[in-house]
Amino acid sequence: MNNDKELRKVTLCLLVQENKILLAMKKRGFGIGKWNGVGGKVKEGETLEEAMLRETSEEISVVPKEYAKSGVIKFLFEGKPEFDQEMHVFVCRKWDGEPKESEEMSPKWFAFDDIPFDSMWEDDRIWLPNVISGKDVDAVFVFDGSQKLKDYHLN
Repeated sequence: MNNDKELRKVTLCLLVQENKILLAMKKRGFGIGKWNGVGGKVKEGETLEEAMLRETSEEISVVPKEYAKSGVIKFLFEGKPEFDQEMHVFVCRKWDGEPKESEEMSPKWFAFDDIPFDSMWEDDRIWLPNVISGKDVDAVFVFDGSQKLKDYHLN
């Protein structure tokens, strides 16, 4: 796996409360129809933290207050280098506001033992349990041309 090139940076924020996680159904764009955390592209001049705060506010009307970075995941898409990205994962345990639906995302709470992995990216079932159990994640996932998981490395 060649993952030496500079990748587009994106953020992911996972709201966690007791034994529940907030996921959101992607309503448009890349990943449409999949449950995911909230987040998106880091804009020029923006820090990872600023991007995570902005995206979380834009997508579900919540302002994270207590959060920690939980790892970095690189995604490589064969034949689609424009999809390649380096995702910085944050876990948030306190926030202001109640999650609300936006034009892009429809949020819903799930119990840890009821996460809808069959309606998520294939890689989520590999790394997400580590993150919600309090571990940091460092991984690379490679997808083929049809966005099926082909290979991965998880540290």
